[in-house]
Amino acid sequence: MIRFGLLGCGRIAKRHSDLLGGNHIEGASLVAVCDPIRARADAIAGKFGVAAHYDMDEFLARKDIDAVAVLTPSGLHPAHVIACAKAGKHVVVEKPMALRLQDADDMIRACDEAGVKMFIVKQNRFNVPVAKAREALDAGRFGKLILGTVRVRWCRDQAYYDQDDWRGTWAYDGGVLTNQASHHVDMLEWFFGDVVSVHARAATALARIETEDTAVATLKFRNGALGIIEATTAARPTDLEGSLSILGERGTIEISGFAVNQIRHWRFLDELPSDKDVVEKFSVNPPNVYGFGHQAYYHHVIDCLVNQRAALVDGLEGRKSLELISALYESIETGAEVALRFTPRLSRLGVVS
Repeated sequence: MIRFGLLGCGRIAKRHSDLLGGNHIEGASLVAVCDPIRARADAIAGKFGVAAHYDMDEFLARKDIDAVAVLTPSGLHPAHVIACAKAGKHVVVEKPMALRLQDADDMIRACDEAGVKMFIVKQNRFNVPVAKAREALDAGRFGKLILGTVRVRWCRDQAYYDQDDWRGTWAYDGGVLTNQASHHVDMLEWFFGDVVSVHARAATALARIETEDTAVATLKFRNGALGIIEATTAARPTDLEGSLSILGERGTIEISGFAVNQIRHWRFLDELPSDKDVVEKFSVNPPNVYGFGHQAYYHHVIDCLVNQRAALVDGLEGRKSLELISALYESIETGAEVALRFTPRLSRLGVVS
């Protein structure tokens, strides 16, 4: 049994606590939560009958915690993950793992030195339609990859950003590219491979925040394919879609819905008998934009910890998507195409003003 503690009891903590505290993850249990805002910690602790802490050091001193889910603001992830590692705890950290590449490197080093595992939450990789599409990719069914597109058209009104003073800030959150669209950026890179260069534009269209609520970008991949990112939290009045399209010389897949949860198009030149049932069998309708992927993700984490398997998204894999996002922000600031691998100069992501 892997015993978990939750560090941070904000919006996303409900998903993690429901799974761990509700005994939905075989081999895992929830034993304690921690948040400096007492009401938040008490609410989750009371619901599941676990201990509430308001001081991180006291929380990490517990001997009955094997792993910690770090669910704090993104800009605080580095300090919190490093503290967990020094306390000998394995770490599950929500996306993005950090806001600066140097911080990501420090986190990876701390976990390596402490001999603990770090898992970056990219739950959409475990969505049923996404897993099916990846199966087709691994089988070579697309042939040469031509074009990949992700679209995040979600609604986050001013009330959402006003919930916490860190939301929409450069120092602790980032904008739509870093927060809401980070899963989709990761998927694009996961399917199409290494990125050579990016060119991006952004705007703060509706929200009163420091960062962007709308962005578009074009990407060039090492394999010659092109990519498009369209991301906004300015869809009104409700969420519209979170989708992924993959176009290859021998087939096309489009996964849509509002959480990359519904196969809209599945066609290949070389058809298989099973193709006619894919759209019906491999689409799911989750209750919210978080989807069902967290549950499958935690099963994967438990399997890795118990059976000493390699994580699908470890620190190095999480760093890859952070580097891509950093390049997007560099391009936004310079107005120019930015090559990977690069050293950020003007990107404001993670910088305390």
